[in-house]
Amino acid sequence: MNILSIEQQLRENAYPGRGIVIGRSADGTKAVVAYFIMGRSENSRNRIFVEEGEGIRTEAYDPSKLVDPSLIIYAPVRVMGNKTIVTNGDQTDTIYQLMDKQQTFEQALRTRQFEPDAPNYTPRISGILHIESGLYNYALSILKTENGDPSSCLRFTFSYNNAQPGQGHFIHTYQGDGDPLPSFEGEPKLISIPNNLNDFTDLLWQSLNEDNKVSLFVRFIDIETGAYETRIVNKNQ
Repeated sequence: MNILSIEQQLRENAYPGRGIVIGRSADGTKAVVAYFIMGRSENSRNRIFVEEGEGIRTEAYDPSKLVDPSLIIYAPVRVMGNKTIVTNGDQTDTIYQLMDKQQTFEQALRTRQFEPDAPNYTPRISGILHIESGLYNYALSILKTENGDPSSCLRFTFSYNNAQPGQGHFIHTYQGDGDPLPSFEGEPKLISIPNNLNDFTDLLWQSLNEDNKVSLFVRFIDIETGAYETRIVNKNQ
């Protein structure tokens, strides 16, 4: 599989929707995770990321304009010991709660399916990073309809052991803009990952469509110590 440019992937797609990137810094010392949200409606665009404990949550930038919080207000990132969970919906809590009861990432996601937002049936995308004793692996998942048919839920999990320096994987909800919005297809895209948190954050934010981008979270985690640095960028300030 060819290594793709995340900048090109984002600049050529005006509406990838929500996206997760997980990988390893080029020098091999950091686990890297990023999550962004986009929006076309006023309700979707009326959001910001705020820190909550070791994770983040979404909240309304202007609470008076919030219409329906059910699919837009949630905790995209939660930390459980040496595991970091990132998703595009409230399945973050499902994964956290069921893994706390000794179920696996995949078992937890078998209890969920795509979002009930007909006719789009937005896929639920999820990721998990696991760092232990200097070793690092991660997984990505997508739950989606079969060709837009809500009677069938397809569940795919992609696991990456011994994550390679300078590489990562990118998954997002939509192939592009449309009505209804076409779901992501295929396996996560192999992309290059740099060394620097600020450089990667700026690259992602500047590459996202100016009209549709809403918020971005990026974290670099030291694989030896577990210490991390985070950047959050919100269009609404």
